[in-house]
Amino acid sequence: MEMLVISGLSGAGKSRVAAALEDLDFYCVDNMPAALIPKFAELCAATRGRYERVALVSDIRSREGFDQLFAALDELHALGFDYKILYVDASVETVVKRYKETRRRHPLDSESSGLESAVRKEMRMLERVRQRADYVIDTTGLTLGRLQRTLFRMFGAGEQERLRVSVMSFGFKYGIPIEADLVFDVRFLPNPFYVPELMDRTGLEEDVYDYVMSSDVSREFLKRLEELLDFLLPNYEEEGKMNLTVCVGCTGGRHRSVAVTEALARYLTQQGRETECIHRDIAKG
Repeated sequence: MEMLVISGLSGAGKSRVAAALEDLDFYCVDNMPAALIPKFAELCAATRGRYERVALVSDIRSREGFDQLFAALDELHALGFDYKILYVDASVETVVKRYKETRRRHPLDSESSGLESAVRKEMRMLERVRQRADYVIDTTGLTLGRLQRTLFRMFGAGEQERLRVSVMSFGFKYGIPIEADLVFDVRFLPNPFYVPELMDRTGLEEDVYDYVMSSDVSREFLKRLEELLDFLLPNYEEEGKMNLTVCVGCTGGRHRSVAVTEALARYLTQQGRETECIHRDIAKG
């Protein structure tokens, strides 16, 4: 079993680190009391492989002092468990700014000392933990995307996980999908509904697809949409977005939106993107 103990400054980003590690198949527990760490490790081991990767956040919120943390880690070693310590750090200025932005109170803050004094006090208390750490991540100036890439490099089993794209067709008459990140309206494209031999068919069929995509307007729209996504997707990845839902809508969700969704999904797949194609309303109407 791979065990990672996450510690570090309050406000440095330990919860974000834990959330990113969950995408790497770690089972994460926040604010774990130090005294419970050995027992928790034994419980995980008893599941016989169910929890292969475990990450525990232990910090100043437990109010226990870090002698107990070291005692718990020594007990882990005595029980035969291997572990690593990941220390999450940030500059005093960065932590103070984050607390002011969130308006939360630092665990060591008091009216007599002030926020900056509390951060510096916590730094001194955690110095032994930092010295003992196997990994140190300084989140000062790190975007979420860069933090995730750092963690993927440290703990990923293979290539960094890329943004996953879901392309969904829908009908406006049934409402915009609640999971939509981007919505494109294609009701200006040629409509097969008004062609008797195509009316009862769908954009998955070649004749309907060709009818929609054969116009100059359709081809120009698809070209510009592809260029837009070529620009957007790397920037979403830079900011740490892992899933994106692109929704394409027409009136009923059976003809134009289906054809465009198929074309767009095919393009993204050809670009090496992990792409899912969904037709929400194709069976309606």
